[in-house]
Amino acid sequence: MFLNTVLVVLTDLAARVLGNTAVRQHFHLLLSAVVMFGPVLSFWVSQHSIFAKRSHFLYRMFLRSGWGWTCIFVGSFVFLLSFSIRRSLSLSMRHLSRLGVAGGLWLGFCKLLDLLENATGSCYEPLLNGPEVTNGQPLLVLREGESKSECLRAGMLWRGYEVSEDVFLLCLCCLLLAEETAVFGPYLSLGGISDAPLRILFLFCVLLLGLWIFLLLCLLAYFPQFPTQLLGGALGCLSWRGLYQGWYRLGPSWCSPGRPGLGLLNTKSTGSTETEDPKQSPDPSINTKP
Repeated sequence: MFLNTVLVVLTDLAARVLGNTAVRQHFHLLLSAVVMFGPVLSFWVSQHSIFAKRSHFLYRMFLRSGWGWTCIFVGSFVFLLSFSIRRSLSLSMRHLSRLGVAGGLWLGFCKLLDLLENATGSCYEPLLNGPEVTNGQPLLVLREGESKSECLRAGMLWRGYEVSEDVFLLCLCCLLLAEETAVFGPYLSLGGISDAPLRILFLFCVLLLGLWIFLLLCLLAYFPQFPTQLLGGALGCLSWRGLYQGWYRLGPSWCSPGRPGLGLLNTKSTGSTETEDPKQSPDPSINTKP
């Protein structure tokens, strides 16, 4: 009983924060500020910290499979929330398709970034011994005709035009989590059924959002790389804007899966059936009039 009360209090508080209009409208600005000014933390953090090692458990366990963790928790939450409201498998799959679209976009951009780095980069072999070493730094000898994979496999260095895929992924996941979980606040305000499994999934999503922000700060503070990280953050924000602020706002004629909450919260009850009234609110995903 005590644990259930704690769960209700924590999830209600998190739902009010994430569902707040100001938070929803300015969360991307907060994330942009973190990406822009996060590297300043490198002046205060210690390079002897456990987070200064790429082999740290959090990096190996979560960062390398960040999209998988996001899909598991967000997908479970979106499916359970939508299915518990409408009992419609097709509607639940339509809302889940947003994750598929975002995942396809992420994979597509990663392929393009990899092609860009291969096209603009070169392989260098460091000279570690002899008079070529200057000021403690080895000179680099250009190796022609090497691809990135062959260069790294041979233990050499690849220098090219890079965009941080880690920062790109973390920014996209943070914005996606904020969008998908923001509907829980309006859902609770309407008196929706909020049993323990749904609240636990929502709490896991909130904790995952906090973990992604923490890992983003760690990357910016302990491994600052300007401007590659800034470009990665910009690409993540542009991807979110193109999807959630662009395509998902369009009607079914554009094959849009709709924004979070569309068909779930912005409806009028008419007996056992419900019809949408798009004139009730300029933002259909936050319209909570029953």
